[in-house]
Amino acid sequence: MFVPKLYVYTFLGEFVLLYPVYTLLFTDSGLSVAETSSLFVIWSVTGMVLEIPSGAWADAVSRRLLLFLGPLLAGAGFALWVLFPSYWAFALGFVLWGAEGALVSGAFEALAYEELERRGLQGRYAAVMGRAHSIGIAAAASAIALATPVFAVGGYPAVGVASVAACLLCAATALTLPERRPARATSADSDGRYLAVLRAGVTEARTDRNVLEAIVLISVVTAIWGALEEYVPFLAAATGATRTAVPLLVLAVWVGAAAGGLLAGPARRLSERSFALVLALAALAMAAGALVPHPAGFLLVAGAFGAFQMAGVVADTRLQERVSGDQRATVTSVAGLGTNVVTLAVYTAYGAGSPFLSHGTTFALLVLPYVVIALWLARERVAPM
Repeated sequence: MFVPKLYVYTFLGEFVLLYPVYTLLFTDSGLSVAETSSLFVIWSVTGMVLEIPSGAWADAVSRRLLLFLGPLLAGAGFALWVLFPSYWAFALGFVLWGAEGALVSGAFEALAYEELERRGLQGRYAAVMGRAHSIGIAAAASAIALATPVFAVGGYPAVGVASVAACLLCAATALTLPERRPARATSADSDGRYLAVLRAGVTEARTDRNVLEAIVLISVVTAIWGALEEYVPFLAAATGATRTAVPLLVLAVWVGAAAGGLLAGPARRLSERSFALVLALAALAMAAGALVPHPAGFLLVAGAFGAFQMAGVVADTRLQERVSGDQRATVTSVAGLGTNVVTLAVYTAYGAGSPFLSHGTTFALLVLPYVVIALWLARERVAPM
């Protein structure tokens, strides 16, 4: 029952009905575009600052505890938004939501891998995490579909209550997850252990070449397509699609990403050069599809998103297989920080280029790093991943 519980946790964590309407809540509360943008910055910075410290906390104390606390913080933030709709309540809510992301990141992967390893099933990690990512996408899509009728009936309070309820159920699910680890010391001993784990994790991430390569791979592969996903509706509109057809094109991309997650298990067995070829072909497909001034180009875009999703899961699997010692969540959080940094870089580049470049051209240019990564991987020795 361990793996199904992971899936339930993932589904509930993404089944937040506020997702598709919270920007409307900000607008209806009188916030300007600049104020809303500042909230996104607060959200991102909070996650970046807490990413590695929370990973070390998970290693030093308990991964399950952090998986329990994270959804509670997010739920508290969503409640603040609905009960006290104002800039400072929104800002505090984003701090809590950013903290949730940092607490869960690293702890979830570490708990999943080590529990599978304890059962002799570590070879299934890629398949399990790939399905989990696909389930998360399905949960977000379900939340968007359900948000419209719920909002029509009960407005922001209704979607707020539903979102908080999902967070509470997610936290409750975390308590059912197994965690068989040695008991940790408390007070001064725990402080010393925390610092020791933090140093060990950062040192391994910085000095172990194999681990560092996996971190770089995760950061680039995951962040670029994850950031570009936010701009998919603009790309869809630029193809000349009608307003009613844009959601269908966005859905096609989500279906592609979900399919990619399901293919992560078999993809784990690709040689390094084959994996590099997949990345290069996906980048070319993304560029070609984005540059086609017709909705049919989204077939290529959806396929590319699926390949990038698959590659991200495989990269995470490579990292988990290379980490040694008790600092697994810390090292994974270093990768999470790298992903956040690259994501912000993509947002900045997209915004800087938007006055001068079309959406299709921007998409095509921003996937070029995938080609660089593919060339780098192709130079490595041929080995099973």
